Amino acid sequence: MPSTASFKGHPLHPIIIPLPIGLWIFSLVSDLIFKFGFGGPVWNDVAFYTLGGGIVGALIAALPGFIDLTDLQNPKTKTIAIWHMTINLLAVALYCVNFWLRMHRAPGDNLPIVLSAIGIVLIIISGWLGGELVYVRGVAVKQPPDQSI
Repeated sequence: MPSTASFKGHPLHPIIIPLPIGLWIFSLVSDLIFKFGFGGPVWNDVAFYTLGGGIVGALIAALPGFIDLTDLQNPKTKTIAIWHMTINLLAVALYCVNFWLRMHRAPGDNLPIVLSAIGIVLIIISGWLGGELVYVRGVAVKQPPDQSI
């Protein structure tokens, strides 16, 4: 079942999702660099801005993902996709709270770092479900061409 939200046959959602995932992971790494004294205050700023960029990227990635979700017909596949979306939106909400906390707390505060770690766990779980959708259930996968000719 090919993706509805695609460009020249390439589904958009999996093209966009590496950006927020990478930004959020790098935000946590930057936090740890700052927290453990391996770098100066700039690492706290890097963590803040990469976290914000991840939020924006995730919301952009959600649009083609939602379009693909609305096109699903199989009830089991749709249930998995709804769980995938729900966990992703929970992660985005958590990162929004995290972003807000960073504006109101001292640099290196533990709570935003813990929230970032929880967010990474959520996107790992969601990624597992996304893999289930693509690799097991064939969402956004075209039928391969007939190789018998």
